[in-house]
Amino acid sequence: MTELFPGVDSRYSRRVMVPSTSDVDAPGTSHQWHLLDNASELADKGITPIGTLLCVHGNPTWSYLWRGLLQHVATHDLPWRVVAVDQLDMGFSVRTGVFRRLADRVNDLGDLSDALKLTGDVTTVGHDWGGLISLGWALAHPDQLANVVLTNTAVHPAGYELPAALRLASHPAVHGWGTKTTDAFLRTTHSLAQPALEPIVRQAFMAPYANAGRRTGVANFVADIPFTEDHPSRTTLDAIADGLRTLEVPALLLWGPKDPVFSDRYLRDLMDRLPHAAVHRFEGAGHLLPEDRDIATPVFDWLARANTAHTARRAGALAEYRPMLAELDGRTQDTGTAVVDINPAGSLSWAELGNRVNALARGLAHIGVKPGDRVNLLVPPGIELTSLIYACLRLGAVIVVADAGLGTKGLGRAIRGAGPGYLIGIDRALTGARFLGWPGTRIAAGDMPAAKRTLLGVAHTVPELLEAGTTTAAQHREFTPADPDADAAVLFTSGSTGPAKGVVYTHRQLAAMRDTLRDTYDLKAGSALVAGFAPFALLGPALGATSVTPDMDVTAPRTLTATALADAAATVDATTVFASPAALANVLETREGLDAAQRRTLAGISLLLSAGAPIPEPLLAKIQDLVPGARVHTPYGMTEALPVTDIDLEGIRAAGAGNGVCVGTPVAGARVAIAPLDANGRAGDQPQTAANLTGEILVRAPHVKDRYDRLWITEQLSTSIPGWHRTGDVGHLDTAGRLWVEGRLGHVLDTASGPRTPVAGEQAAESVRGAGRAALVGVGPSGTQAPVIVMETVPPVRRAAPAPEALATAVRAAVAGTGTEVSAVLVVPALPTDIRHNSKIDRAALASWATVTLAGGRIRNP
Repeated sequence: MTELFPGVDSRYSRRVMVPSTSDVDAPGTSHQWHLLDNASELADKGITPIGTLLCVHGNPTWSYLWRGLLQHVATHDLPWRVVAVDQLDMGFSVRTGVFRRLADRVNDLGDLSDALKLTGDVTTVGHDWGGLISLGWALAHPDQLANVVLTNTAVHPAGYELPAALRLASHPAVHGWGTKTTDAFLRTTHSLAQPALEPIVRQAFMAPYANAGRRTGVANFVADIPFTEDHPSRTTLDAIADGLRTLEVPALLLWGPKDPVFSDRYLRDLMDRLPHAAVHRFEGAGHLLPEDRDIATPVFDWLARANTAHTARRAGALAEYRPMLAELDGRTQDTGTAVVDINPAGSLSWAELGNRVNALARGLAHIGVKPGDRVNLLVPPGIELTSLIYACLRLGAVIVVADAGLGTKGLGRAIRGAGPGYLIGIDRALTGARFLGWPGTRIAAGDMPAAKRTLLGVAHTVPELLEAGTTTAAQHREFTPADPDADAAVLFTSGSTGPAKGVVYTHRQLAAMRDTLRDTYDLKAGSALVAGFAPFALLGPALGATSVTPDMDVTAPRTLTATALADAAATVDATTVFASPAALANVLETREGLDAAQRRTLAGISLLLSAGAPIPEPLLAKIQDLVPGARVHTPYGMTEALPVTDIDLEGIRAAGAGNGVCVGTPVAGARVAIAPLDANGRAGDQPQTAANLTGEILVRAPHVKDRYDRLWITEQLSTSIPGWHRTGDVGHLDTAGRLWVEGRLGHVLDTASGPRTPVAGEQAAESVRGAGRAALVGVGPSGTQAPVIVMETVPPVRRAAPAPEALATAVRAAVAGTGTEVSAVLVVPALPTDIRHNSKIDRAALASWATVTLAGGRIRNP
């Protein structure tokens, strides 16, 4: 094989003379097209294609953009023909000397496909304005069309402004110079790659456009962007945009959200027109998505699944479905307390809460919120958030919950990814929305002065919604019960293992979560709970439990003090407490501030749940002393399935020491299995329930998520074993059926002696006198990674450094008892943890830090 350009087999390059039927060409005109086409390679291998990918580049790229698809087919001997075209006046196709508009280019592509005599099913693949042209071809060839794949493109609906980059390029003062006379437009486009293009790849993209005469098509493409109503190509664009709603073939939308040309709003528009499409957003990728990420693997994986029947639900339907609002609807005359705010003080009875929920739902409907619309709630836990959550559920709108604990960058990324149509927030959230460009019609949680309202672009306020929802006309509005299998919520993960992921729950699955908690912990209606852990704040009314959030910042668990916990419990005579380990650790640190009455209040707690991260037995024992009358439980779960297993203090003590953290047995309705690791630390695809097999933890239950939001690839990986959710955690089951968590799959060390999970070594290191929290990470190439302990000390050190010799020796000896030989021990002032829980150690970041540290040079704190 010889390469024509980097990554392109010379056999793929071919030229085809194609008769033109375009009105802009003289009768009898033919044009020479340049293609990258693997037909000859398939023939040489004796492979008969099952279909053709017709790939169309945008401006100012060429067919080279699609070389990854050709390489993938060749590497895996797949039965697919890939035809990547150079549009006329572009790439190495002929320069026609004629201004070709959108309709002409759609027609040109049809001329080419006719000349190639494409047989069988065709999948269109498009990028940038090539996506629009490929869609025009798709609509004109319904008998051949099998699938549609789009990457960072737009049908540019009316009402959207031209993106700034294209607006500049199309300006009369810039257009000719920027797009034709110089290569500025090309270089600017190439600079959008994330990461930057290799020099030889950049040169390949520049090769067809070496002089101004070769760049005429680039200039004409920009001039043909139909962004005004009277533009000559606007009618064609509108026809294609409207026609998309008639396409019923499978569709895949792959997107780079860091695209300054086609932002996420264009993705949302495509999703509206192609509601059945599979979607994957590649965080960190930009406009040149096929260069930024491997899109070939997911494209061909998707093609293999596109026309197959949808797999069965992971755990089947609930035997009985009881809506989340059922308890609230059954207590319309109940004057007992439903929800309490501590700061500022306030409360609502069940009847008042029901009336407020209904008024808010009617108010939301009044401003246009419909079933299925997404509503981002950036309001602290309490009466307001509870009311808004249940108002959205009443209306059938989808709540989007991404808390400030993700940080401004992470929160913005989550909101843009979810793409809500409405955003309800406090002033700080609305300021972020205004100045960081978060999507959604903005609604203020409270009243707001007119000037500030204008500055922040606030369209409505919650008091206005309540007023609109209590009018005589509004009160006659009837609500249609939500479809149990319609989306109800998008809940974001903590971001402790990468960018936070949106997890979609249906109404049925939320109800199953409620029922699992009720059945596992006997949470009867009439109980009272303190919700010191944000995910549980929405469940109180659904359980029929009076709920209160303590005076704390729930996005910073360590702000919960012992007195705040006791005072909150006293306001509702609480029987149950939900809190994270980090919150409880601070409760213990501040318990000396409790007075006698507060201690009696805590002594009256009958159930305490610590969720969010494993909690050490000594800490749990101290918590038991603080709430002596309580059953102290620490459930294991995740945003995708909460809870999965459960264990109490007595159970932890009975389990004793072992490889990992014992998290107990499956909760009501849940099943757990293991996908064993192979010699390279990769998890298999066969669920096993035998004892002492270490592998990826698998879960199935009625309350497992429906899917990851706009993350098709991630979802396919998580459900690659039919009927099971792959958690990404590693562990094993013991002979008593208890689950032990040994760490994250991505944190397994790939050493010369085989895979090593981190938790047992970390626990051993933490048992050494003077040790605080520890992390076991791998440094070096896969297969020969060296185990390294990075740890905190008691008292803490001021700066990172190699551990003192005595401590290092003791740690090495302790960890050796678990079968792992430690190569180095490093001490740090504090281990990096996730923001939401302040508990989950970022081992990946520590591994990178340790690699740099051990290579020499100045040692910085991680």
